[in-house]
Amino acid sequence: MSGILGTSAGLIMAALVVISTFGCNNGLILSGARVYFAMARDALFFKKVGELNLNKVPSKALILQGIWASILCISGTYSNLLDYVMIAVLVFYVVTIIGIFVLRKKKPLENRPYKAFGYPVVPAIYIVMALFIIISLIILKSEYTWPGLIIVLLGVPVYYLWKK
Repeated sequence: MSGILGTSAGLIMAALVVISTFGCNNGLILSGARVYFAMARDALFFKKVGELNLNKVPSKALILQGIWASILCISGTYSNLLDYVMIAVLVFYVVTIIGIFVLRKKKPLENRPYKAFGYPVVPAIYIVMALFIIISLIILKSEYTWPGLIIVLLGVPVYYLWKK
């Protein structure tokens, strides 16, 4: 922006990016704490995290999320954290989209209030492209993607231990 419209435009654009980032963070923080809250309500996480305060806010979940985020912040650079997380996010997205195909096969007559755009072509293209990115990350950034995958996989035995 600075190169095209001058210094003032660059500053305005930077301010807009900051505002957008805060808005995104707001949504992620509030929804992330609700995940911990829901897990606790389903007896899959610490019981106290499933409580609401007087204002009907899962404050303990927010505090826990803040502590975890702080630990992650001191663990490395933003780029490293993004590489750890992206592989896991993409794997879960692929599994979710595969779920569309599975549900359509297992329950073809089920009411579907939301239609998958371009089904089956668009979801299939998404899966192929996401798998390409996953494989690329594993090859090009293996020092970060493998630890991210291992952390996610450690969740499987933890889940079964917690259920006991």
